[in-house]
Amino acid sequence: MTIETAETGYPLGVSRREFLAGLAIPLVASACGAPPYDSRAFPLPERSAVALLPATTYAADFADLIGRGLRELKVDLTGRRVFLKPNMVEYEPGTAINTHPLVVAGAAVACRRAGAAGVTVGEGPGHRRDIEYLLASTGLGDTLRDDRIRFIDLNHDDVRFVPLRSRFTGMTELALPASLLQSDFVISLPKLKTHHWAGITCSMKNLFGTVPGAVYGWPKTMLHVKGIPNSILDLNATIRPHLAIVDAVTAMEGDGPIMGRPRDMGFIAMGADPVAVDSTCARIIGLDPGKITYLAQASRFLGLSDERRIDHRGESPARYATRFDIVPALASLRLS
Repeated sequence: MTIETAETGYPLGVSRREFLAGLAIPLVASACGAPPYDSRAFPLPERSAVALLPATTYAADFADLIGRGLRELKVDLTGRRVFLKPNMVEYEPGTAINTHPLVVAGAAVACRRAGAAGVTVGEGPGHRRDIEYLLASTGLGDTLRDDRIRFIDLNHDDVRFVPLRSRFTGMTELALPASLLQSDFVISLPKLKTHHWAGITCSMKNLFGTVPGAVYGWPKTMLHVKGIPNSILDLNATIRPHLAIVDAVTAMEGDGPIMGRPRDMGFIAMGADPVAVDSTCARIIGLDPGKITYLAQASRFLGLSDERRIDHRGESPARYATRFDIVPALASLRLS
């Protein structure tokens, strides 16, 4: 792995220990009263669209389904280099931990059909370090190979330092994978799950997997130290994903994001506004996005959470509305 600066592109030649120790200087400097973001750099849309597309089983034609979603949302991928970021963190048979391989492959094929110049899939698991084991055990490796789709291990990709566009963590820059930064169009492709600390993990939390473990440790130690909500906000403000495609065919409830139970939901959610997508998914499973720390803050500058300003395409959220089991500590996040 090569570490580069965003400005020069030259290797820094520092060890991981030296890099982490050096973070103390910018952290002190950033704590001097500067605002967490420049609102002029984050104009909010008047309205945002979220499409809910029915898929009762993983036998669905996801390339066709997601392709219809792209057209409904008027997403133009012509000539763009697309980067797909699924959720692949651990493997346990019979669970719903990861984005299903058929959803990932379907999204990749849909992007190709929509005119993308290239499609790359990348993930940096924060729990299981052996990427070859995960690719084999989940079936994602074989699925991508069958469709000739390139996969990048983001934990060990070359990295570049990029300045953070918000400062909720107190950091001023972050090392991110070169493959992600070289793309034109980033799609967050998560599994819908509860999260025992954050409340919900969906398209925004999914960006944790873009942070290289070879630099920041497992499970992305620096992000946890700086606070999960803070890290979610800084990552989304900096990476600015262009689209979310949520695997909610089978979701996870209870003690997510790993120890929970599968819950059949039967839909794919899509939208260009990650705050609107995640807020819609939160309401569907019975949680109030205004009570989820990072969604409440994100609605001030990253996207829309107010359902009165969200245009629902395809199916109505009411069709899927339910009440997920959650750990007792999160009971206050329930919709009233």
